[in-house]
Amino acid sequence: MGGRAMPPSTEADNKQHRRRTTSDPYNVNRTGAPAANEEPGEKNNSPREEYENLDELAAPSPVGSIDLERPQGVLEDQRAVPSRESSTFPQNNRGPEKNRVSRLLTELYTVSHLIFFSILGTLARLGLQALTFYPGAPVQTAVLWANVAGSLLIGFLIEDRKLFREHVSNSATSLPSPPAQQAFQDEEHQKEQMRPLAPHKRTIPLYIGLATGFCGSLTSFSSFTRDAFLALANALPVPISHTSTSSIDPASTVPRNGGYSFMALLAVIITTVVLSISALLFGAQLALAVEWYTPSIPHLFARKFVDRGIVFLAWGSWLGGVLMAIWPPDRPGGPSYHGVQEDWRGRVLFAIVFAPLGCLARFYLSLLLNAKIASFPLGTFAVNILGTAMEGMFWDLQHSPSSIGGGVLGCQVLQGMMDGFCGATTTVSTWAAELRGLKRRHAWVYGGASVAVGLGVMVGVMGGSLWGRGWERVLCS
Repeated sequence: MGGRAMPPSTEADNKQHRRRTTSDPYNVNRTGAPAANEEPGEKNNSPREEYENLDELAAPSPVGSIDLERPQGVLEDQRAVPSRESSTFPQNNRGPEKNRVSRLLTELYTVSHLIFFSILGTLARLGLQALTFYPGAPVQTAVLWANVAGSLLIGFLIEDRKLFREHVSNSATSLPSPPAQQAFQDEEHQKEQMRPLAPHKRTIPLYIGLATGFCGSLTSFSSFTRDAFLALANALPVPISHTSTSSIDPASTVPRNGGYSFMALLAVIITTVVLSISALLFGAQLALAVEWYTPSIPHLFARKFVDRGIVFLAWGSWLGGVLMAIWPPDRPGGPSYHGVQEDWRGRVLFAIVFAPLGCLARFYLSLLLNAKIASFPLGTFAVNILGTAMEGMFWDLQHSPSSIGGGVLGCQVLQGMMDGFCGATTTVSTWAAELRGLKRRHAWVYGGASVAVGLGVMVGVMGGSLWGRGWERVLCS
């Protein structure tokens, strides 16, 4: 290490001070003692420590080797903090009533961003699936590219140090530096200054909306495991790439040997996992490459205009989706007009109605469960498996006889639940960030358990229906 030699105690004090001032803009006192500007017995209502359980916000930089020293450590280290009941935050000389109102406003802004960006993420996923499902497509599972795009974007957001820099500088609390630190500029301190700002973004509603809302809803773990099971069962829908004079069902397939089905299963799993993690790394490298050209979002503009405006925009968009689902825009002359079936409901409307519910469920379950086990993100695992089970049940109902599935309208509702609720509840982008952030042994256990349990749930739910009574063609295709 370069720099001037210092006594061990002084060097340790400086390291502790740098962690307190540089890595934590709120100057968190994790010992449980009141902060310098805090009255004894008074606690802050800042949501920062609560939001630390979101792994898309707490994940370390994807760049670098897991075995070598990372600037931000590993994801397990982010869990090793006391619970928020034992932590206190500086009050900035504000009373408890103002802190309570500020917390409620931050919660409202965060939920509004999640609602709005979950709708955008779901629409983007459905659009990418439609664009990449074409005759002769080299990849037959269309949700792959949505998972890749969401993983790339969250890698960019985690590594980015420019978009929200003004937010961090405005929220930082400066403390007087000891004389020894002012004269001590070593290699470790320079590395500290280059750390990504992900730990500081946890209280920015716009960042939470982009990372948790948009990226989480753009990717879908339930669709990934569904396609893996369909590949295993030789029932994966593929685009028709040949001409025929007879009607062809896109869901019909040619019988094949079980070994080929196992190879198809491996193909879906390997391509999704490898490409998603590769996209995460590429997004992080892209953030570093364009850092000098990336603008910073003004703090006052985001707080005064974006956060306030998103409340009306998000809830208005959600209400508009509900109203359009009740009165579809493609109903010019009734439920059936000149033989043309209204299908906006099944394609997008029901999906954007149910997507915010799934995103909010993932958000709060992650806050509740992710910190339970440091080496195993229980919240993300729970929502992915729960959403996968629901996806399988909705698929079975949709492919059941019309008396069970509810006819055309019931088929469209089930499609919206799969595309919207299950798609936004489950996530691949956060899962990929966790796999990259955990220690290698923990990542293998977590990733293997997620895929194995998810596939096992699909075999139990969808396999029993398929190999029992069989599936019928859906009425809202």
